[in-house]
Amino acid sequence: MKTTFLFVAQFAALAGLAIAQQPPPSVQSPEVHPDHSVIFRLRDPNAQKVTVTIAGRPDPVTLTKGEDGVWSVTSEPMAPDTYSYSFHADGVSMLDPSNSAIVPNLLSPSSVLVVPGPEPLPWDRTAIPHGVIHHHFYKSGIVGDSRDYYVYTPPGYDPAAHKRYPVLYLLHGYSDDARAWTAVGYANLILDGLIAQGKAKPMIIVMPLGYGDPDIVNKQFLAKSGSPFRNADTRSKNFDRFTDALLKEVIPMVDKEYRTVNKRESRAIAGLSMGGAETLLTGLNHLDTFAWVASFSAGGEANDFATEFPKLDAATANKQLRLLWIACGTDDRLITLNRSLVDWLKSKEINVTRIETPGMHAWVVWRRNLTALAPLLFAAGT
Repeated sequence: MKTTFLFVAQFAALAGLAIAQQPPPSVQSPEVHPDHSVIFRLRDPNAQKVTVTIAGRPDPVTLTKGEDGVWSVTSEPMAPDTYSYSFHADGVSMLDPSNSAIVPNLLSPSSVLVVPGPEPLPWDRTAIPHGVIHHHFYKSGIVGDSRDYYVYTPPGYDPAAHKRYPVLYLLHGYSDDARAWTAVGYANLILDGLIAQGKAKPMIIVMPLGYGDPDIVNKQFLAKSGSPFRNADTRSKNFDRFTDALLKEVIPMVDKEYRTVNKRESRAIAGLSMGGAETLLTGLNHLDTFAWVASFSAGGEANDFATEFPKLDAATANKQLRLLWIACGTDDRLITLNRSLVDWLKSKEINVTRIETPGMHAWVVWRRNLTALAPLLFAAGT
């Protein structure tokens, strides 16, 4: 009897210990409500302050701590879209541990929030023919590193067929990598939809790595030097070597590997933020290569337009450019720079299309920029 009692007591103690050691209930985050409001939650019982930053929103939102150690906040109803967000616990940025969907980034990855709508958005995957994304690697003799680029071929592309396609070179922004326009911008899905609707011409899209100086996304380098775009030498090195690598390495490889229309009238360049500056510096200084130039929220150039575009004049530009398209969100910190550039171009009587839409420096703006731009490309004469 005594042995039985001890066994029961030990079993009860172990059971109690097991219950005590069980992990706390899982946290659901983010939770999207039918009215499109969103609850963000983070379990961090030791934190003193927690906020959440949502890309495209001007200010962080403060969470409230519950008795269970879970912080939470409910947003106002949000427009259907795909957003990125991150938590900040006592000033330390962190991903949402309850959410496995991540926005890739070389310096500050974030979590993914999808707010669905009643109708598919242009970048939602639907039951239509889809193109193919190809991933390439090569050793750059110009930059001196091993790097990659992605290529989108449209639905129906056949490498053995005679049909050839115009090419859009699409550039990412600072801290992104070469996959940004497919992993975050959904360029492939946007073009799939536009092509299926007959709104855009089937085209190849090439998305290269955008750094002529890889040090500018090296955290040790940044800790010593600060913002790379405030240093004239670093900025010039990054932009100049990127242009050389694109013109002398990537474009020749793409023209050799894919069924492209290898002439300037069938070649476009576009990009966002740093990639927008690279688009303008590369495209407008090489009108013999590109006939279509479009920037989204361009930033990083030196704001000395006469020096940056020394040979640009109305007679040449208006004859060779099929489209010069400069877009920026009205709440973007770079709107002043982009307006100044448009004003400078107009003062030289160079034809330019200015696009200003609501929004900040975020993918919710740039996806719409691409959706609006793509139907304009290669409309005739390719």
